Amino acid sequence: MPKCRITVLKRTVNPDVAHEFCQEEVTPCENFKEGQEFVTGYAKPPKFCDWAWNDIHKYVTVMLADGNFQTFFKDWMKDDKTMIACCTDGVRPVVFKLEKIDDSVEDS
Repeated sequence: MPKCRITVLKRTVNPDVAHEFCQEEVTPCENFKEGQEFVTGYAKPPKFCDWAWNDIHKYVTVMLADGNFQTFFKDWMKDDKTMIACCTDGVRPVVFKLEKIDDSVEDS
């Protein structure tokens, strides 16, 4: 069965939104670190944020079911086995690279 490698590319903060709407100082998401990797099948990786998984799971499912995104996002990604996605936290979103990989790679 194919697997998906999830790599944390970037943790961001929208300071103007945070300043206007949050009660306290906001820092980048503490659940992830840049460069952190997870390898999984259809199940949420251990210790992966539930909210972020909910946001990216649809992309992972399409990739693992041998789908690709070229039909909807023609000429968007350079590689049809890769997608860039993020969690929907509007104050401090995390950007992920999703890659369909060979099934010989171990789960993390």
